Formats: sequence, structure tokens, C-alpha cells
Amino acid sequence: MEVTTEKLLNLSDGAEKEIARILKEDNPSGYSAIRVGVKGGGCSGLTYILDLDNPHEELDYLFEGEGYRLVVNKAQALYLNGLNLSYEQGLNNRGFVFENPNAKEKCGCGTSFSV
Repeated sequence: MEVTTEKLLNLSDGAEKEIARILKEDNPSGYSAIRVGVKGGGCSGLTYILDLDNPHEELDYLFEGEGYRLVVNKAQALYLNGLNLSYEQGLNNRGFVFENPNAKEKCGCGTSFSV
């Protein structure tokens, strides 16, 4: 596993706090990190994933911050390079927001994209 300080992902303060909170409070199985990735699906071809996980030695980049660890599969990093991840807590919208400079097209709801 490669520990990196490279800015592959850009997290807002709100996203950092929510990720740290999830790992501390909503993590009954004791996973050590949040996985950020993509998978095939959605109306535009690829969809984002956020999941509790443990790093997988040779396959992942590891990012550490105050109270949290993020992992990104090295093969998926090219789709996520420069991703801005924020967390909204508004009345109408609550959750993580992905802003991806690599997306050529994205669906109306913002949860899937194509490159």
C-alpha cells in the first residue's frame, strides 16, 4: 500500500469531519478507512462509491487526515484524479457531493458520469 500526500482528492472541511464521524460512530465492524471509488452503472456509465473498508496492500493509495483514512484503488485513481468531495447538510440536500473534473458527461442527479 502506498501512503501518499499527493492531492488526488480534495476534501472540504465538512467532508473530512463527516468521514471522521462515520469511522468513529457509524462503524460497528471496525473498518479502518473509507473507500472512494467508481463502478460501472448509473445512467451515464460510471457511478461513485463510498464504503467502509480496510486498505488492500498493493492495490490502494492511502490518504490520512485528522481522524480519518481514505483509500482509493490505484486502477480507479485515473477516474478520480482532482475530485472535489464535499458534504452538504441543507434542508433539501444532505450527503456527499462529487465534483469531478474528468467527467465529460454526468446525469441530472450527479451520481453517475462518463469519461
